[in-house]
Amino acid sequence: MLHSAKARVGPPARIAAAARRELAGLSRPAASFDASRYFRGTPDLGFFNVGTSRVRQIAREIVAANRATWSMDEAMAFADVLIRDRHLESKGLAVEVVARYHRAFAPRHLAAWKRWLANDYSANWATTDAICGMLIGPLLLEHPAQVRIVASWCRHRNLWVRRASAVGIIASARKGRSLDTAYSVARVLHDDAADLIQKAVGWMLREAGKPDMPRLERYLRANGSRIPRTTLRYAIEWFPPARRRDLLAATRVNGR
Repeated sequence: MLHSAKARVGPPARIAAAARRELAGLSRPAASFDASRYFRGTPDLGFFNVGTSRVRQIAREIVAANRATWSMDEAMAFADVLIRDRHLESKGLAVEVVARYHRAFAPRHLAAWKRWLANDYSANWATTDAICGMLIGPLLLEHPAQVRIVASWCRHRNLWVRRASAVGIIASARKGRSLDTAYSVARVLHDDAADLIQKAVGWMLREAGKPDMPRLERYLRANGSRIPRTTLRYAIEWFPPARRRDLLAATRVNGR
Protein backbone atom coordinates (compact mmCIF):
# COMPACT_ATOMS: atom_id res chain seq x y z
CA MET A 1 0.00 0.00 0.00
CA LEU A 2 0.98 3.64 -0.42
CA HIS A 3 1.50 4.97 3.10
CA SER A 4 2.54 8.59 2.54
CA ALA A 5 2.44 11.45 0.10
CA LYS A 6 6.14 10.92 -0.57
CA ALA A 7 5.48 7.30 -1.53
CA ARG A 8 3.03 8.48 -4.17
CA VAL A 9 5.60 10.63 -6.00
CA GLY A 10 7.42 9.23 -8.98
CA PRO A 11 7.24 8.02 -12.57
CA PRO A 12 3.70 7.29 -13.77
CA ALA A 13 4.25 3.57 -14.40
CA ARG A 14 5.69 2.99 -10.93
CA ILE A 15 2.92 4.93 -9.21
CA ALA A 16 0.31 3.07 -11.26
CA ALA A 17 1.72 -0.28 -10.17
CA ALA A 18 1.79 0.85 -6.53
CA ALA A 19 -1.77 2.15 -6.76
CA ARG A 20 -2.93 -1.16 -8.17
CA ARG A 21 -1.32 -2.94 -5.21
CA GLU A 22 -3.05 -0.53 -2.86
CA LEU A 23 -6.43 -1.27 -4.41
CA ALA A 24 -5.77 -4.98 -4.13
CA GLY A 25 -4.89 -4.51 -0.48
CA LEU A 26 -8.20 -2.75 0.13
CA SER A 27 -10.16 -5.58 -1.51
CA ARG A 28 -13.34 -6.63 0.31
CA PRO A 29 -15.22 -9.92 0.16
CA ALA A 30 -18.03 -9.89 -2.38
CA ALA A 31 -20.55 -10.54 0.36
CA SER A 32 -20.17 -7.03 1.75
CA PHE A 33 -20.37 -5.28 -1.63
CA ASP A 34 -20.70 -7.42 -4.72
CA ALA A 35 -20.13 -5.11 -7.68
CA SER A 36 -20.44 -8.00 -10.12
CA ARG A 37 -24.23 -7.92 -9.68
CA TYR A 38 -24.31 -4.81 -11.87
CA PHE A 39 -22.16 -6.22 -14.67
CA ARG A 40 -23.78 -9.34 -16.02
CA GLY A 41 -22.28 -10.50 -19.28
CA THR A 42 -18.74 -9.26 -18.51
CA PRO A 43 -17.08 -12.41 -17.13
CA ASP A 44 -13.51 -11.15 -17.56
CA LEU A 45 -14.10 -8.08 -15.41
CA GLY A 46 -12.58 -8.23 -11.92
CA PHE A 47 -13.66 -6.44 -8.76
CA PHE A 48 -11.81 -5.42 -5.63
CA ASN A 49 -15.14 -4.26 -4.21
CA VAL A 50 -13.55 -0.96 -3.20
CA GLY A 51 -16.04 1.90 -3.09
CA THR A 52 -15.98 4.82 -5.51
CA SER A 53 -15.22 7.32 -2.74
CA ARG A 54 -11.99 5.51 -1.85
CA VAL A 55 -10.92 5.34 -5.49
CA ARG A 56 -11.51 9.08 -5.83
CA GLN A 57 -9.55 9.77 -2.67
CA ILE A 58 -6.57 7.84 -4.03
CA ALA A 59 -6.83 9.79 -7.30
CA ARG A 60 -6.86 13.12 -5.45
CA GLU A 61 -3.82 12.12 -3.40
CA ILE A 62 -1.83 10.95 -6.42
CA VAL A 63 -2.54 14.14 -8.36
CA ALA A 64 -1.72 16.34 -5.34
CA ALA A 65 1.54 14.50 -4.67
CA ASN A 66 2.71 14.89 -8.28
CA ARG A 67 1.37 18.35 -8.95
CA ALA A 68 4.83 19.84 -9.43
CA THR A 69 6.09 17.28 -11.93
CA TRP A 70 3.16 15.67 -13.77
CA SER A 71 1.42 17.13 -16.77
CA MET A 72 -1.44 15.68 -18.80
CA ASP A 73 1.11 13.47 -20.55
CA GLU A 74 2.16 11.85 -17.27
CA ALA A 75 -1.47 11.47 -16.21
CA MET A 76 -2.19 9.66 -19.48
CA ALA A 77 0.87 7.44 -19.04
CA PHE A 78 -0.38 6.51 -15.55
CA ALA A 79 -3.86 5.81 -16.93
CA ASP A 80 -2.55 3.74 -19.84
CA VAL A 81 -1.18 1.25 -17.31
CA LEU A 82 -4.28 0.95 -15.14
CA ILE A 83 -6.94 1.08 -17.84
CA ARG A 84 -5.61 -2.28 -19.09
CA ASP A 85 -6.03 -3.96 -15.72
CA ARG A 86 -9.04 -6.28 -15.56
CA HIS A 87 -10.36 -4.78 -12.32
CA LEU A 88 -13.10 -2.17 -12.41
CA GLU A 89 -11.48 -0.05 -9.70
CA SER A 90 -8.14 0.12 -11.53
CA LYS A 91 -9.91 1.37 -14.63
CA GLY A 92 -11.87 3.84 -12.54
CA LEU A 93 -8.71 5.19 -10.94
CA ALA A 94 -7.18 5.68 -14.40
CA VAL A 95 -10.11 7.83 -15.50
CA GLU A 96 -10.32 9.72 -12.19
CA VAL A 97 -6.68 10.80 -12.39
CA VAL A 98 -6.91 11.98 -16.01
CA ALA A 99 -10.14 13.86 -15.25
CA ARG A 100 -8.26 16.04 -12.79
CA TYR A 101 -6.21 17.42 -15.68
CA HIS A 102 -9.30 18.61 -17.57
CA ARG A 103 -7.86 22.05 -18.18
CA ALA A 104 -5.24 20.42 -20.39
CA PHE A 105 -7.68 18.35 -22.48
CA ALA A 106 -7.04 18.77 -26.19
CA PRO A 107 -8.51 17.26 -29.37
CA ARG A 108 -5.47 14.99 -29.73
CA HIS A 109 -6.55 13.09 -26.62
CA LEU A 110 -9.68 11.78 -28.32
CA ALA A 111 -7.62 9.26 -30.28
CA ALA A 112 -6.15 7.79 -27.10
CA TRP A 113 -9.54 7.54 -25.40
CA LYS A 114 -11.02 5.93 -28.47
CA ARG A 115 -8.17 3.42 -28.41
CA TRP A 116 -9.08 2.52 -24.82
CA LEU A 117 -12.62 1.83 -25.99
CA ALA A 118 -11.77 0.04 -29.23
CA ASN A 119 -9.23 -2.25 -27.58
CA ASP A 120 -11.83 -3.24 -24.97
CA TYR A 121 -9.80 -1.72 -22.14
CA SER A 122 -13.05 -0.13 -20.99
CA ALA A 123 -14.66 -3.60 -21.11
CA ASN A 124 -17.89 -2.56 -19.39
CA TRP A 125 -20.59 0.10 -19.41
CA ALA A 126 -19.40 1.84 -16.23
CA THR A 127 -15.85 2.49 -17.42
CA THR A 128 -17.11 3.47 -20.86
CA ASP A 129 -19.56 5.94 -19.34
CA ALA A 130 -16.86 7.33 -17.02
CA ILE A 131 -14.60 7.95 -20.02
CA CYS A 132 -17.51 9.69 -21.75
CA GLY A 133 -18.76 11.68 -18.78
CA MET A 134 -15.44 12.71 -17.26
CA LEU A 135 -13.19 12.95 -20.30
CA ILE A 136 -14.94 13.07 -23.68
CA GLY A 137 -17.93 15.18 -22.60
CA PRO A 138 -15.86 17.97 -21.00
CA LEU A 139 -13.49 18.04 -23.96
CA LEU A 140 -16.37 18.47 -26.40
CA LEU A 141 -17.79 21.36 -24.39
CA GLU A 142 -14.47 23.17 -24.83
CA HIS A 143 -13.87 21.99 -28.40
CA PRO A 144 -17.32 21.68 -30.02
CA ALA A 145 -15.87 21.07 -33.47
CA GLN A 146 -14.82 17.63 -32.21
CA VAL A 147 -18.43 16.54 -31.71
CA ARG A 148 -18.61 15.37 -35.30
CA ILE A 149 -15.59 13.13 -34.69
CA VAL A 150 -17.23 11.40 -31.74
CA ALA A 151 -20.54 11.17 -33.61
CA SER A 152 -18.81 9.34 -36.45
CA TRP A 153 -18.01 6.50 -34.05
CA CYS A 154 -21.65 5.38 -34.24
CA ARG A 155 -20.79 3.05 -37.13
CA HIS A 156 -17.77 1.47 -35.44
CA ARG A 157 -17.70 -2.32 -35.08
CA ASN A 158 -16.82 -2.12 -31.38
CA LEU A 159 -19.73 -1.97 -28.92
CA TRP A 160 -18.01 0.43 -26.52
CA VAL A 161 -17.01 2.86 -29.26
CA ARG A 162 -20.59 2.90 -30.53
CA ARG A 163 -21.91 3.49 -27.02
CA ALA A 164 -19.46 6.37 -26.63
CA SER A 165 -20.78 7.99 -29.81
CA ALA A 166 -24.03 8.58 -27.93
CA VAL A 167 -22.95 8.96 -24.30
CA GLY A 168 -19.98 11.14 -25.24
CA ILE A 169 -22.17 13.91 -26.66
CA ILE A 170 -24.72 13.93 -23.83
CA ALA A 171 -23.02 16.83 -22.03
CA SER A 172 -23.29 18.94 -25.18
CA ALA A 173 -26.87 17.92 -25.94
CA ARG A 174 -27.95 18.65 -22.37
CA LYS A 175 -26.89 22.25 -22.92
CA GLY A 176 -28.80 22.49 -26.19
CA ARG A 177 -25.69 22.14 -28.30
CA SER A 178 -25.17 19.72 -31.17
CA LEU A 179 -28.81 18.59 -31.13
CA ASP A 180 -28.81 17.95 -34.88
CA THR A 181 -25.82 15.66 -34.37
CA ALA A 182 -27.44 13.86 -31.45
CA TYR A 183 -30.52 13.04 -33.49
CA SER A 184 -28.36 11.93 -36.43
CA VAL A 185 -26.48 9.52 -34.18
CA ALA A 186 -29.78 8.21 -32.82
CA ARG A 187 -31.09 7.49 -36.33
CA VAL A 188 -28.03 5.37 -37.09
CA LEU A 189 -28.09 3.48 -33.80
CA HIS A 190 -31.81 2.65 -33.75
CA ASP A 191 -30.99 -0.45 -35.80
CA ASP A 192 -28.43 -1.65 -33.25
CA ALA A 193 -29.61 -4.81 -31.49
CA ALA A 194 -27.33 -4.42 -28.45
CA ASP A 195 -29.24 -3.60 -25.29
CA LEU A 196 -26.42 -1.37 -24.03
CA ILE A 197 -26.66 0.70 -27.22
CA GLN A 198 -30.43 0.99 -27.05
CA LYS A 199 -30.22 2.24 -23.47
CA ALA A 200 -27.45 4.70 -24.33
CA VAL A 201 -29.43 6.17 -27.22
CA GLY A 202 -32.50 6.55 -25.01
CA TRP A 203 -30.39 8.32 -22.40
CA MET A 204 -28.95 10.66 -25.03
CA LEU A 205 -32.40 11.47 -26.43
CA ARG A 206 -33.78 12.11 -22.94
CA GLU A 207 -31.00 14.62 -22.28
CA ALA A 208 -31.42 16.19 -25.74
CA GLY A 209 -35.06 16.72 -24.81
CA LYS A 210 -34.29 18.81 -21.74
CA PRO A 211 -33.54 22.02 -23.69
CA ASP A 212 -36.17 21.29 -26.36
CA MET A 213 -38.94 18.88 -25.33
CA PRO A 214 -41.20 19.66 -28.32
CA ARG A 215 -38.43 18.64 -30.71
CA LEU A 216 -37.92 15.35 -28.86
CA GLU A 217 -41.63 14.61 -28.99
CA ARG A 218 -41.77 15.36 -32.72
CA TYR A 219 -38.81 13.09 -33.29
CA LEU A 220 -40.30 10.21 -31.31
CA ARG A 221 -43.66 10.45 -33.06
CA ALA A 222 -42.05 10.65 -36.49
CA ASN A 223 -39.61 7.79 -35.93
CA GLY A 224 -41.41 5.64 -33.40
CA SER A 225 -41.90 2.73 -35.78
CA ARG A 226 -38.17 2.01 -35.84
CA ILE A 227 -37.16 3.06 -32.34
CA PRO A 228 -36.57 0.10 -29.99
CA ARG A 229 -38.95 0.13 -27.04
CA THR A 230 -36.01 0.14 -24.62
CA THR A 231 -34.74 3.34 -26.24
CA LEU A 232 -38.19 4.88 -26.22
CA ARG A 233 -38.82 4.19 -22.53
CA TYR A 234 -35.54 5.83 -21.57
CA ALA A 235 -36.18 8.80 -23.88
CA ILE A 236 -39.60 9.69 -22.44
CA GLU A 237 -38.69 9.58 -18.74
CA TRP A 238 -38.97 13.36 -18.32
CA PHE A 239 -42.40 13.67 -19.91
CA PRO A 240 -45.48 13.86 -17.64
CA PRO A 241 -47.08 10.44 -17.02
CA ALA A 242 -50.05 11.06 -19.32
CA ARG A 243 -47.76 12.17 -22.14
CA ARG A 244 -45.55 9.12 -21.64
CA ARG A 245 -48.55 6.82 -21.97
CA ASP A 246 -49.65 8.64 -25.10
CA LEU A 247 -46.22 8.39 -26.69
CA LEU A 248 -45.96 4.70 -25.89
CA ALA A 249 -49.34 4.10 -27.50
CA ALA A 250 -48.69 6.34 -30.50
CA THR A 251 -45.39 4.64 -31.33
CA ARG A 252 -46.53 1.07 -30.82
CA VAL A 253 -46.05 -1.08 -33.92
CA ASN A 254 -47.80 -4.38 -34.57
CA GLY A 255 -48.85 -4.69 -30.98
CA ARG A 256 -45.35 -4.38 -29.53
